[in-house]
Amino acid sequence: MDAFGHVNHANTVTLLEEARVDLLFREAALRGADDLARGVVVARLEVDYRAPLFADGGVLRVEMSVREIRAAYFVLDYLVRGGPSETDTVAVTAATTLAPYDLASGKPRRITDLERDFLAAWHSGGNGA
Repeated sequence: MDAFGHVNHANTVTLLEEARVDLLFREAALRGADDLARGVVVARLEVDYRAPLFADGGVLRVEMSVREIRAAYFVLDYLVRGGPSETDTVAVTAATTLAPYDLASGKPRRITDLERDFLAAWHSGGNGA
């Protein structure tokens, strides 16, 4: 936290990362798209602060959706709310551009059909169902 008791930028980015890892590794594997766990790199990160997040031990809500899916990258959008409810104040909006990456070869790779299907289920606010 910063001197005012707010969650600082580095910790906010960590919140985004934890939510992203849960979606792309755990949830994707449950739905048969475990290729994402082979490697994904963040190519771009945008964070906009709309209200303070307080470091008070309370629960926050991170909502994610897939905005765009291309052959070799996709864009995740985030809303971070100051509490657990979907009616709590949006404190942070963010986006990450992610590129699948083959760690063994050290090269970017294309999105597979299974990955595309998984990501499409989260497109424009979908819930993955």
